[in-house]
Parts: sequence; C-alpha cells; structure tokens
Amino acid sequence: MQYHRDGFRPGDPDLQPAAPGHRRAGDPLPTEVDVLIAGSGPAGLCLAAQLARFPQIRTMLVEPKLAPMEKGQADGISVRSMEMFQAFGFAEQVMREAVWINETTFWAPGADNRQLDRVARVQDVPDGISEMPHVLINQARVHDLFLAQMRQSPSRLVPDLGLKVAGLTVDPGTDDHPVTVTLAHTAPERAGQTHTVRANYVIGCDGARSTVRSAIGGALHGDAAHQAWGVIDLLAVTDFPDWRMKSFVRSQDQGTLMVLPREGGHLVRLYVEMDQLADHERVADRGLAAADIIAKAQHILAPFQLEVKEVVWWSIYEIGHRLTDTFDDVPAGQAARRTPRVLLAGDACHTHSPKAGQGMNVSMGDTFNLGWKLIAVLTGRADAGLLHTYTGERRAAAQALVDFDHTWSRVVGARTTAPSTDGLPDVARAFVQNLPFTCGLTVRYEPGLLTGVATHQDLASGFDIGMRLHSAPVVRLADARPMQLGHCIEADARFRLFLFAPAGDDGRAGGTLASLCAWLADDTASPLRRHTAPGEDIDAVIDTRAVFQQGFRALDFNAMPALLRPPVGAYGLRDYEKVFCADQRPEADIFALRGIDRSAGCMVVVRPDQHVALVLPLADRGSLAAYFAGILRSRASSPPAAAVDR
Repeated sequence: MQYHRDGFRPGDPDLQPAAPGHRRAGDPLPTEVDVLIAGSGPAGLCLAAQLARFPQIRTMLVEPKLAPMEKGQADGISVRSMEMFQAFGFAEQVMREAVWINETTFWAPGADNRQLDRVARVQDVPDGISEMPHVLINQARVHDLFLAQMRQSPSRLVPDLGLKVAGLTVDPGTDDHPVTVTLAHTAPERAGQTHTVRANYVIGCDGARSTVRSAIGGALHGDAAHQAWGVIDLLAVTDFPDWRMKSFVRSQDQGTLMVLPREGGHLVRLYVEMDQLADHERVADRGLAAADIIAKAQHILAPFQLEVKEVVWWSIYEIGHRLTDTFDDVPAGQAARRTPRVLLAGDACHTHSPKAGQGMNVSMGDTFNLGWKLIAVLTGRADAGLLHTYTGERRAAAQALVDFDHTWSRVVGARTTAPSTDGLPDVARAFVQNLPFTCGLTVRYEPGLLTGVATHQDLASGFDIGMRLHSAPVVRLADARPMQLGHCIEADARFRLFLFAPAGDDGRAGGTLASLCAWLADDTASPLRRHTAPGEDIDAVIDTRAVFQQGFRALDFNAMPALLRPPVGAYGLRDYEKVFCADQRPEADIFALRGIDRSAGCMVVVRPDQHVALVLPLADRGSLAAYFAGILRSRASSPPAAAVDR
C-alpha cells in the first residue's frame, strides 16, 4: 500500500481526500449524472465502489429500501470473489470475520435406516487452486465493506435510499445524457412523489423483478423445478457432529438438508428441501413458515437432536433457472450503429437456486467486468464501443451458471445415495468434479477485442489467456517482502503489464528487459506513451512491473530500468513497488509454478478485472502496441510524466 505520494497525510490511509464539489448529505437530488445505478445489492455496490474512485464521474446509486441490509440473503464468497476483494483492499477483513470452509462432508442413512452415517468428506478448496479461501459471511457485511469504500473515496458516494426506478426512456439521437429516468419515492410519507434524472448510462442491478430490464423490453426466460426449499439462519444446540462443517445430509424419505456454518462461531444456515409443488402451484400458496423449516430439518437430521434457540432470518423459495434475453438496450442487429446506454447486471440478468452459493459471486463478477469499461469510456480513455464487450463476456458466464445450476439442483435433490464407481456417493462425486466452477475459476473470456489468442501460451502455460490471473508468490526487491504477485492489482481500472525476465537478465543496461523498458518509456510507438495523457504518471493507464529469476540479494534496485522505479506524485517520489524476484524456494518459484519459459521470459498483459489478456515474447513490441491501440484512444500530444532518473 502506497500513500503520502503527494505529501504527508496523517490519519487513516484508506480515507482519501474529498474531491472539491462532491455531493454532501442534505444536498438536493441531482438532475444529471454520468451513471445511475439502480439497486444497492452486491452487483450495484461493487460497481459503485469502482466508480467512486473517480470523482469526475458523477454517480448516483438508488435503492428502494429505506435502510441498509442487516441480515439474510446470500452468504457464500468464492475464492475468485476473495481475489476480487483483495483488489478492493478488504479481503483480509473478510478472512478475519468469516468462517472458512475447509472440508465438506456428506451424510446418508445407514444400512438399517435408523441412523445417519458420514459417507464421504472432501477438501473444499483444492490445494494450489488459489491463495484465497472459500468463506461464508453475511451478505450485509459485504455491503458494509463496499459502502465503507464508497464513503472513503474522493466522491464520498452514498446510496440514495427510498428511491426506485419507475421508468426510463432512451433517446438514441443524442449523446448528451440520453437516458431519462423517473425515480419514485418509496417512503410512505412521500408516496406518489417522483424525481427525474438524465443520465449517460443506467445500470440495472435491481433484481429479478427489474424495472430497468422491463423498461428496455427484456425478460427472464427459463424454467422452474416446482420444488420448495426453506433457508433459515439460526442459533441452535445439536449433537450433529459436523455442525461447523459444510455438510450435505440425505434422509431416506424426508429429502435433503445442507448445513452451512456461519461467521461468529455459533450461527448456522440450513437449506432444507420442503415440498414438491404442483405445476400450477407457487411456493407462496403453501403458507410455509419458519416452524415448518425447523420441523423438516429435525426429521432429516434424526436421530440427531436439533434444539433451536433463536431464528435470525428465514425464507422460502422455489428453484428456478432463468436468463434474460438481453444484457443491454441495443436492439438486435444494431450494434454497429448504437452503443449501450442501459445495461443489466446480477439477478436482473440471471436467476438460479442459492444452493451452489454462486449468486452473489456471479453478480459481483458482472459489475467487476463492467466497472473498468465504464471508467475507460467516461474518462475518455476508450470509445463507447468498448461497452459492447460486456454483454458478450458476461452472458456466456451467466449461461454457464444457469446450466450448472440445472445439473447441481438435480443432483442435490436426487433420492439415490448409491456410491459411484470411485466409491464416492453421487453428490460427493459431482461436488468434487465441479469444484473449479464453484470456486469461481472457470470463467474464460473468448478471443476478441480484449482477449488475445493463445499463439504464445507456451511461454507462460500457467497464465491461461482469458482466465483470471492465477497468482503466485514473489519477493519484492526493494524491501525483500514476500507477497503474492496478483495482490499488486487494485480495482483502479488500470491494465497491468508483467515482464518476466529471461535467465541471467538482471535489469542492467544492455539486457533484454532494459531495452524493452526503454522502448516502453520513450518510444512514440509505445502503448505507455501513446495512451497516457500529458502530465499523467507513466503508470496511470498501464502499470508495468517486472519479475526476475534471481533472488533479491543478487539484484541492485538502483540498476533497474527507470521505468521500473518511476517518479510519482507531486514530489516525484520514487515508486519502490514495481520490481519483484522469484521466491528461491523450489515449491514457491513463480517461474516453475506458472510454467514460464526461463530461457525466453515473456510479457503478460492483465486486464483491470484481473483476467489474462495476452502472453507475448519480450521482443514482440508490435503486438503489444496493437493490442492496446485496439482498445484505448491515443492521448499523447506530449510525453507523460517521464520515467527518468532523479
């Protein structure tokens, strides 16, 4: 973490100086904004937290509820989402508060059907798949952490509670705030009152009953399983031995139950299979209550005892798998003539059962993909056509989620407990097979504008193009600090360019890396020069870092290329955090772990959303320049703040 770059600043380093003219509590509602976000769930807050870092982007976040969430709804945080939280800076706090899911157990009736037996137990997160754990924590705490980021940002952004989108229209004939939004007040004392806002972009994160989606003619399509499930958060006394493990429990004839331990050491969530519904029936028709969920859970867990002391929250839901027919407002066949002005994210796009713990994660993934693209467009770094990539990339991810949930719901709800050929019960085997998906690590963005082809994948076989960057240990040269390379990626809308040095290269003048860094810093064809505006720091758009094969004692920081120790901020202070060394322990060597060609080295381009965009030879400067030229505008009429020795 770096601060003091523009002068000494006491106090909380996470609290950024407020931008002049930022909106304050009590100020009237705006009439024009750059981005209006409808809904302050995980998708909306993830987007707002990114935009809040850029006070020049006028952002408004509206939420129908009159108070922040306190309990209930989602709780599972995948390892991929934890990697994303690291970019926001609050992964450590989540790990401290949350319960870590290390092992998952499976229970089924014994031979005489009089007792339950533990029939399998598996490791919940495979070794080496990520440096992050799978955790469970109240969705409200995730909201709190995003809200804190927003309050501490230069924008001092806070949600406008008690407002919902009642309707909107888009004027495709203008670029000047073409979306007109009617907001309705939801507080009883303000019933019937409305407010009109004009926006450049509207993002519908307003849930499965999205009014934003309806306003652009979208609809959710899919099916329902006609199966009711209960979910309940409770404090209880039980002799079930795996109460603090994630557990699947199948009874002989009462259905299935899932045990999910929660934060705090005592709270537990249960997912309980309830009644099969008739084709014409809705779950609300049954009039089920918390007592019904508890009674069913007690039957499934018998002969183990379950004495409930307090019900914290509960709900009844019906399994459904649905996907919207559009993620934006551009009519079919008009992408060449129109760019999106209204986009959808989260449950407004896709709905599914909560049993796989993917809803909150995929929703945040939607807006982590969208946020940097909006920032690039609204700050003038990229043309608006960049936003077309959102639908293509995230609709594929949503389709994969719905397809997975179809399969997983059938497996969890099946009555059979017969072991498969490998000795695991069918549900345990399916669980193991799908761990990469449930960890959030199977999203691959296909080749296109933002993702290159795998021509040179062999130079770094462990950094799969299109997949998220799989972090690995490194040691920072300047202070010998062991750390994860991926943790230098922040949610700041910048690209990362990682240079992996060939064997023997120590960064000194005359070497391969020094030559490349000189070109990147000085040549007019360099993407750093071409896409960085005059007066900006050299790393304002593309943050270049290097990893050497030698240990830190074998290298000299002052001999590094100037690009890798650039002056930053008002004082031109030195940046000491761009040069890393491989951990010399064999089991922790990034070159070995990620299949990096030791002889040739390579360049790895990482998108602002942590996905690998390109792997190139160190000599392929033309392909590097062409990649960025296809995405970013040329902004250099004079050099940026130069990477020179001082």
